[in-house]
Amino acid sequence: MNAPALQTRQQEIIEEFSLFDRWDEKYEHLLDQARALAPLPAEQHIEENLIRGCQSQVWVVADVEDDRMQFSADSDALITKGIIALLLRVLNGCTPQEVAEAD
Repeated sequence: MNAPALQTRQQEIIEEFSLFDRWDEKYEHLLDQARALAPLPAEQHIEENLIRGCQSQVWVVADVEDDRMQFSADSDALITKGIIALLLRVLNGCTPQEVAEAD
C-alpha cells in the first residue's frame, strides 16, 4: 500500500457516510462498524495495550509482518469502537512509515 491507497480508503469511508442523509443513519452505521469489529481476547485487555487519555477504555495491539502493520483494537464504548473500526480499515496493511505519516 502507499499513501494514495491510504487516502483512497479514507475517501471510501467519507463517501460511505455521505450516502446517509440523516445524522441518526450515520450514527447507526458507525454502530454497525463497531458491532462488526471482532473483540480483542480478554488476555489482550491489559495495561500495556491501553490508550492513555481516552475517556473510554481503548486497547490497541499492533503487529508488523512483512513490513505491514496489522492492528487489532477494542473499546468498552460502542461509539468509540466504531471510530476504531474505521481507523483500522484505513491503517491495516500500511507500512509503519505510512501509518506515521497518515493524516
